[in-house]
Amino acid sequence: MTASPNAAIVVRDLSKRFRLQGGPGQTLKAAILDRLRHRSAARDFYALRHVDFSVAPGETLGIIGSNGAGKSTLLSVVAGTMEPSEGSVETRGKVSSLLELGAGFHPDLTGRENVFLYGAIMGLSRQQMAQRFDAIVDFAGIADFIDQPVKHYSSGMYVRLGFAVAVEVDPDILLIDEVLAVGDAAFQRKCLDKMSTFREQGKSMLIISHDLATIQSVSDRILFLDHGEVQGIGRPADVIGDYRSMARKRDTGDLSKEWGTGEVTITDVTFATGEGDPVETFQQGMGLRARIAYEAADAIENPIFGFALSDSQGRLIYGSNTQIDGLAIPRIEGKGAVGLALGDLPMSSGTYLFSFSVHSSDHRQNYHRLDHAFPIDVEADSDFEGCCRIPSSWSLV
Repeated sequence: MTASPNAAIVVRDLSKRFRLQGGPGQTLKAAILDRLRHRSAARDFYALRHVDFSVAPGETLGIIGSNGAGKSTLLSVVAGTMEPSEGSVETRGKVSSLLELGAGFHPDLTGRENVFLYGAIMGLSRQQMAQRFDAIVDFAGIADFIDQPVKHYSSGMYVRLGFAVAVEVDPDILLIDEVLAVGDAAFQRKCLDKMSTFREQGKSMLIISHDLATIQSVSDRILFLDHGEVQGIGRPADVIGDYRSMARKRDTGDLSKEWGTGEVTITDVTFATGEGDPVETFQQGMGLRARIAYEAADAIENPIFGFALSDSQGRLIYGSNTQIDGLAIPRIEGKGAVGLALGDLPMSSGTYLFSFSVHSSDHRQNYHRLDHAFPIDVEADSDFEGCCRIPSSWSLV
């Protein structure tokens, strides 16, 4: 990798190895016998393998991947709280980080004391932190609790104070882990506004988030990690598309199938609430919207777009299409999209699989079918038998 000499962060051939004791499923008896016989059952686990990238001054790099992909380990190594096993990390300027809930805070110290402690760790004098103190407390919105021990803080208060301190020490590089998901919507908006200000000031950021819509909106590029290895780095929309494709394959397993003649292809499907807010998990009783993007190389007359919703085993729950629902599409050519809206979701908690298709009006030609290819998660507050809730009541008669 060739990095700019002015790069804010340069990661070269980075690997992080952990030594794990005991093999998978090892019994207590086997562990004792190994110890008595001076036989080691330790094994190496690589959280990161040969990671290469650089971040320019003023650039925001988002980091995505499933749980266990190595995202938090990567930020810890860049922050200097972990040493690399192989390779190197170079940073230019002051680095501030918010890596985990309450990281850097002493639980028995008050919020005020922790603010000054963090400043001292970052190399700022007490006078410098005193000048920033009011801005930190105002941003965190915890003035009534600033002189209470932080061990009594809620998770939201921890995050608000941690973020406020991390940004007010005026770093050149800011590292943010998933902890922002703990804050409420108003605080998240404040954080996003502050990040925008950082970018305008030429500061660099590394951000981890499972909220794909947010991380796409704030990132200049995105790094995709899987099992500690880089799967892609580049334009946010492209890399997120690759990540969603891999996630779909894992979630749907052998149920997912793709076939068709190819005159029309479904290029992407995105989901949102009934109000249009992008989400990854739906609540029972919430509406759903899907945007189905397509591309037709030549003009296609009277195409029919359809969908089916199945449970995690592939058993059909419900399906329909534009022909059944009375939407006539006289002609398509080139790129475009159709929208699907579903009313209040009645399902129980679990994973459900969407299938989408486009075919001829006489149903003889299947241009493109993606069967069980798009999983969604549903959370339900109420308990019942089966997969769908049908309102019911009981009475004595």
